[in-house]
Amino acid sequence: MLIVGEKINTSIPGISEAVEGKDVLFIQNLAKRQVEAGANVIDVNVGTRIHTEAEDMRWLVKTIQSAIDVPLSIDSPNPEALRMGLKEHKGRAMLNSITGESKRVKDILPLLKEFRPSVIALTMDDGGIPQDAETRYQISQRLVQLLSGAGIPEDNMYMDPLMRPISTDSEAGLAVLDAIGKIKNSSKEIHVICGLSNISFGLPKRGLINQAFLLMAMAQGLDSVILDPLDRKLISLIKAGEALLGKDKYCAGYLRAFRADELAEE
Repeated sequence: MLIVGEKINTSIPGISEAVEGKDVLFIQNLAKRQVEAGANVIDVNVGTRIHTEAEDMRWLVKTIQSAIDVPLSIDSPNPEALRMGLKEHKGRAMLNSITGESKRVKDILPLLKEFRPSVIALTMDDGGIPQDAETRYQISQRLVQLLSGAGIPEDNMYMDPLMRPISTDSEAGLAVLDAIGKIKNSSKEIHVICGLSNISFGLPKRGLINQAFLLMAMAQGLDSVILDPLDRKLISLIKAGEALLGKDKYCAGYLRAFRADELAEE
């Protein structure tokens, strides 16, 4: 399971202030803690800082990469901020994200050809976010063709079937689970990723919903997830899930985490 740490996001209290004050130690420590907790990639999002986003992205990428060795996910709706982050990044970055929307394709395609990053692709187009699994799957296949044409290999593609809250659509979870299975069955190389928290929006005890959905999605083929890696319960569930799904030979990873006291309490 590829874990993308979501904690460096200026919509989270304290992060925008740290960026504004150029608090290097705070940002670097937060990045290090996520990596130590199991993150393979660190997401970087300064989308709330509209007027300084591109320069803030450049500063964050430079600051974080001077402290950790894992890739960064350059996360923005702003093509200029994406360009700044990709240009500053050492090695292959992850771009978050492209969609099937015509304007987004026009804005992002040149960046893909220039920087050849890994890519998170959202299964939506000019018609918006689909309600059903089949439409999500069809959009994903068009995105695969688009990314392939830009020189992105399938094992650098991360399809996000876009979860809707089950509080407003009781079938939303089932649609995404079905879409995950369809996308994974289409290619052994293409990855499926999701942001975990949307599924439980508007509900009490959101962690219970997130945890249950995570295990169901892993069984369908989810192999990448954007989450808070400092949540030991979620990280422990991933390790347990991989053992149950035959992805952890002889439960070696699970046992290693147990011996290192990395598993949450039952």
